[in-house]
Amino acid sequence: MTGFNPSHSIDSAPVAAPETSRQVTLFTATCLVIANMIGIGVFTSLGFQVAGIQSGFSLLLLWLAGGVYALCGALAYGELGASMPRSGGEYHFLSQIYHPVIGFLSGWVSVTVGFAAPIALMAIALGTYFAKVFPSADPTIIGLVVVLLVTLIHSQNLKLGSSFQQIFTLLKILLILFLVVAGFTLGTGQEISFAPTNADFSQIMSAPFAISLVYVTYSYSGWNSAVYLASEVKSPEKNLPRSLLLGTAIVMVLYLLINFIFLYTTPIDLMAGKLEVGYIAADQIFKGNPILGFPGAELMALFISLGLVSSISSMVWAGPRVTQSIGEDIPFFQILAKKNRSGVPYYALLLQLAIVIALVIMKQFETVLAYLEFTLILSSFLTVLGVFVSRFRFPDLPRPYKTWGYPITPLIFLAMSVWVLVFLLQQKPMESLAGLGTILLGLPLYFIASKQKLA
Repeated sequence: MTGFNPSHSIDSAPVAAPETSRQVTLFTATCLVIANMIGIGVFTSLGFQVAGIQSGFSLLLLWLAGGVYALCGALAYGELGASMPRSGGEYHFLSQIYHPVIGFLSGWVSVTVGFAAPIALMAIALGTYFAKVFPSADPTIIGLVVVLLVTLIHSQNLKLGSSFQQIFTLLKILLILFLVVAGFTLGTGQEISFAPTNADFSQIMSAPFAISLVYVTYSYSGWNSAVYLASEVKSPEKNLPRSLLLGTAIVMVLYLLINFIFLYTTPIDLMAGKLEVGYIAADQIFKGNPILGFPGAELMALFISLGLVSSISSMVWAGPRVTQSIGEDIPFFQILAKKNRSGVPYYALLLQLAIVIALVIMKQFETVLAYLEFTLILSSFLTVLGVFVSRFRFPDLPRPYKTWGYPITPLIFLAMSVWVLVFLLQQKPMESLAGLGTILLGLPLYFIASKQKLA
């Protein structure tokens, strides 16, 4: 472990964790990626896409393009994770490649809102969907109880947390596959073609396609989640790249399947402009055929609420590892690096829980999420750019895995990221500037910590 060193170089990086302390298998790391990626976006965003795009081919191409974007990012992160296998994600990578202040600002966003706000949103969403099936349930209380229970599970030990993550991620995958199979067997095919036509080219070049692609890329966020706990992954030089690629590829296939089923079974005019696409499609699929006594829409609500447990779990698990790494590097925050008897960063976990509870009670998570996307994409942009920078600055750094398709694949990711960032600045200037402002709020704290160390 190193102290806080403003004149930092990659040679002073913390020594990688011994293999005996690494308990996260390739399977668990892949489950973490899948759970982090599949949230509520895939069940809600198609309605806004079909409002401006009527072609089945163009709509599926949207989700394919989003998957390519995520895969290109995963390829680049795989190289960085294999060569610098320590927990912390962008905080660690940016600190090593550029300067500790860059890493700290990225970590600052992650610690304060980067994980807590999505957890708060998913907790309320889970409670809302659960209340559609059981109306007497209070969505806020249900969401908070789930977050508390999941945090308690992850505070016990790594083995219990890993098993919990595996079970609920597999359950989520099985529920999606069940819906896909039901759509093929019970659903009524609509008059929509998925073969490309001459008209598709104009749709692909249209403004609705461009706008939809921004939100599709957001639905794929989470493809990098395994790097946040790299210190706990077995054989990270092999398993980190594999988990990122496997998890992202599996999610891309699931996204294409579920959107195909929605389009195949449900008239476009029923979905256009609607948020609850999943409910509408489930009603079409299970019309007159309730499952376990639940109508189609209620069954979908139950599916989504159960599936969100694994998403919450993945973020509850990953987030404190960023906080822990900051505490290990900067004495000012060293209490956040302390672990309990089972090796879990207990205080970092409690800090995240406190922020989540505050955001839920004050109903501020939606405000935070409005500008969070810009900061997250900017952080991942700098990290993927770091593949080029690290190869130039540190040519002798061991690289057990090198980015497949380099330099083309990272350039694809960087180009699409720039495009999304420009779009967000144009369409959401206040939210984007607020995101930049949140990043800059970490600067005074960084220099206070620096002065304490140097004193």
